[in-house]
Amino acid sequence: MIDALKIHDATISEGEKVPGCAMNAEEKLRIARQIERLCVSTIDAGEPMASTEDFEAVRRIAETVTGCGVSARCRPMRADVDRAWEALQAARMPRLCVIVDAPGGLPQEEKDRALGAVQEGVSAAIGHCEDVAAHFTQATSFSPEELMQYVYRAVGAGATTIVLADGDGYALPENFGAMFRAVRDRLAGAEDVVLGALCRNDLGLAVANSLSAVRSGAREIVCSMHGVGERAGIAPLEEVALAAWVNPGYWGCSADLHTGELAAASRLVGRMTGMPVPRMKPVVGAGVFHAAGKPGAVHRDGARRLTPGLVGMIEEHTVLGKDSDASALQARYAELGCALTPEDLGRVFPLFRQLAEQKHEVLDEDLFALLGGVENETENQFHLELLQVQSGTRLRPEATVEIRRGNERFRESATGDGPVDAAYRAIGKATGISGELTEYLTKAVSGGGDALVEVFVRVRVEGEEYHGRGVSTDVIESSARGYLETLNRAMQARRRRG
Repeated sequence: MIDALKIHDATISEGEKVPGCAMNAEEKLRIARQIERLCVSTIDAGEPMASTEDFEAVRRIAETVTGCGVSARCRPMRADVDRAWEALQAARMPRLCVIVDAPGGLPQEEKDRALGAVQEGVSAAIGHCEDVAAHFTQATSFSPEELMQYVYRAVGAGATTIVLADGDGYALPENFGAMFRAVRDRLAGAEDVVLGALCRNDLGLAVANSLSAVRSGAREIVCSMHGVGERAGIAPLEEVALAAWVNPGYWGCSADLHTGELAAASRLVGRMTGMPVPRMKPVVGAGVFHAAGKPGAVHRDGARRLTPGLVGMIEEHTVLGKDSDASALQARYAELGCALTPEDLGRVFPLFRQLAEQKHEVLDEDLFALLGGVENETENQFHLELLQVQSGTRLRPEATVEIRRGNERFRESATGDGPVDAAYRAIGKATGISGELTEYLTKAVSGGGDALVEVFVRVRVEGEEYHGRGVSTDVIESSARGYLETLNRAMQARRRRG
């Protein structure tokens, strides 16, 4: 019998832990909507107690997402639980996730307090909703007897899911699976309690450990798109789900995902976190279905075949041009899985027409890039109105920019070590914000000399890192737009801090 494997998506909450990848409420909502299309079991919307903006993000996701459960994290104390429920209560399928950070080996007095907190936190959560998970972040640090003390307290208080985490990322598959077998065996009489696994990827074993847990009785995996998370991240959703799908008979379960949305989810998360998808990224990388230059999929006998269409990869390019109208553009976006609102269409169509005048054929990759630019522009305070650059082999690069903020315009010029550096210095003078470039990556969106260029940058402002992305047929303009986006994020963070 093949059981259902529940996928608990933690892209939003884990993405927040990556330096320079903080997202605003609108960006988190966009990701939640796309993850919902995957038909995951639950979306972890974050921790409402962390900040007012985090509370607002959880609230908006809870109000919007209806196709799967929505979870909010809280510490095992009543004030945290009540605040999380306040943000979550509009959800159609709410879950409260009580986070237990207690390590193993505590002195008896401290352990007693920790056990009491588990019971108090889970009991308070059960008072609000029926779906409550107790998440033990350092489960692998417990002795078997100590672990069961915590598990019994949580189950006795009403927890419906027990998540055991390898918080250090040092577990080995055999040992991690053995822990789940032991807990499952000792929960006789509580078969309705679901065991979940969260594995950090410090040794590159997150997928192996997650699947070992599944083989040993776990029926829920906490994972994220691309494995985003603190340090080396956690198990990548796309890899865990497809590994179980390829040979469900071996694992005893399979995730019933709408896999055709994986590529779209991958592109969106790459844009929102400022971390583009590597070409050879398993399952969703652009190059993984090609061998020796020919499309294909390597698979072994008896296993289901992975194909580009399975994960929603674009196999044929539909070409739009300067004669295409707004309805044709909207129809193509719909075919690509992007349902544009009238407001989105109104913003992206002028950009499409501008691009169509520059290049004869606008490909699907170009459309995704244009939409990404519109998504990132909604929260911006500064806008690039003009960019002029002079550069040459015997000419010191100089850039002039005009920046708009509301009805104000600021024009400044600067020289630099190269045209990009000159543009960044001019933008710094115009905005009054200085940033230190820490990462810079360019990527051609499509082929040809007239291809769109994406530039991903990471910039340190006032000790904090922020990411940005710019898109244009001109690499200097893309660089300027990406840099300006990081400064806008820094401004947003400054306003939140008051």
